[in-house]
Amino acid sequence: MWEHKNFIFPESFTSKFKLTYLVYYEGFHRIEDAIGREKQIKGGSRKQKEDLINSINSDWKDLYNCILEW
Repeated sequence: MWEHKNFIFPESFTSKFKLTYLVYYEGFHRIEDAIGREKQIKGGSRKQKEDLINSINSDWKDLYNCILEW
């Protein structure tokens, strides 16, 4: 996350579009589960993604500091 917020990789999606807020995240113990969930979310509509974010972060606050506590 720190690398994304500081645009360490200039060719990355995050750097190109100047995305700095983490508004949603899920934790997984296995990478296969995380990849499967990512594909499921990406396959949904924009409305479904917005509803998912709103279900846990209706103010769309930056949750970066929350992951620092892990």
